[in-house]
Amino acid sequence: MKKNVLIIGAGGVGHVVAHKCAMHNDVLGDICIASRTQKKCDTIIESVLRKNNLKDSSKKLYSRRVDAMDIPSLINLIKETQSEIVINVGQPYINMSVLEACIETGAVYMDTAIHEDPDKVCENPPWYGNYEWKRKQRCEENGITAILGIGFDPGVVNSWCALAKDEYFDTIDTIDILDVNAGSHGRYFATNFDPEINFREFKKVWTWNNRQWMLQKVHSIRVDYDFPVVGTQPVYLTGHDELHSLSKNIDANSVRFWMGFGDHYLNVFSVLSNIGLTSEVPVKIANGVEIAPIKVLKALLPDPASLAPGYTGKTCIGNFIKGTKDNQERSVFIYNICDHAECYEELESQAISYTAGVPPVAAAILVARGDWDVKQMVNVEELPARPFVDLLDQMGLLTEIIESPASFTPPVIESLESV
Repeated sequence: MKKNVLIIGAGGVGHVVAHKCAMHNDVLGDICIASRTQKKCDTIIESVLRKNNLKDSSKKLYSRRVDAMDIPSLINLIKETQSEIVINVGQPYINMSVLEACIETGAVYMDTAIHEDPDKVCENPPWYGNYEWKRKQRCEENGITAILGIGFDPGVVNSWCALAKDEYFDTIDTIDILDVNAGSHGRYFATNFDPEINFREFKKVWTWNNRQWMLQKVHSIRVDYDFPVVGTQPVYLTGHDELHSLSKNIDANSVRFWMGFGDHYLNVFSVLSNIGLTSEVPVKIANGVEIAPIKVLKALLPDPASLAPGYTGKTCIGNFIKGTKDNQERSVFIYNICDHAECYEELESQAISYTAGVPPVAAAILVARGDWDVKQMVNVEELPARPFVDLLDQMGLLTEIIESPASFTPPVIESLESV
């Protein structure tokens, strides 16, 4: 049985992971939170104690400072803390260094987003093939459990695809993953997670359509969909992490991702992009210093963790899946509704961080129990779905399913480029 968790990253998702690990520390053991800024870790610990979320007070909850790009330092930290499970919720630039440290120490590795090279944006698909999957053989040879993309999307939505394949369909035609935030944070403009990572997603749209990768313009294809609870919302075809493993591991003709954006968000984003503030390419300012405009923008925008107090409304994330069962056409919508105010009441968090932070803790519990300790690198859809979905139900992320939901019918997608 695995025990002792090292959480790397002290942002909004790390905040949720720490709370939920503390609430299950009778299973997970000691918990260390590590970041370049140790004060952020200590602030999270104060929140856990303030909400009385440390289940077993005999177990340690403490912090350390670490540069997650420094592999020897990570190796030393894993050994010092005797951590057998590492949950990486830092920026995706650090994924490969954290994974390497886990391979070297034998610790379980988990992350919630695909690895990115800071100098490369929206590389050609499949993205996992560029970095993570190149280490599959080493993980298997060393008996390392590495679970990739175990947030919500990617993560829970991947598991829903496996659940659909196992329990609801004989054949799957299309999977459309829909993510909408119908909440309000009261700020003029903000992103719900790291602005730099958020805006890097909006450079190109790679989508898996008719069994091939297709390229589309950002925010160019819109569908208005009548969601449960939150009502009719606009969603736009967007590239996203989970497509890059689902296209390989789930036998479906199309797997697409759609994200909700309001007119105000798109207008502000358009202006920022048109004047160059979302660019990752450094520019030289008057005193000769070079800086990437997106770094300046990140510094100016609200910290996503600061949005939680007073956030109202709900999120809805779901998979609209079409296929056949017993030679009959079938469609289902598998989804979750999450309430911003309820998340704040429980964990002093907002719903975007909550939905991303609860799943890795559920996965850690399954690993600790041995159910998911598979001794190899996997994406979430390759693991048994039912125990994960059932555990999430108990931990605050309820899965609901509608048979024959309101139809989701996107327009014909024609590729600007294919690979």
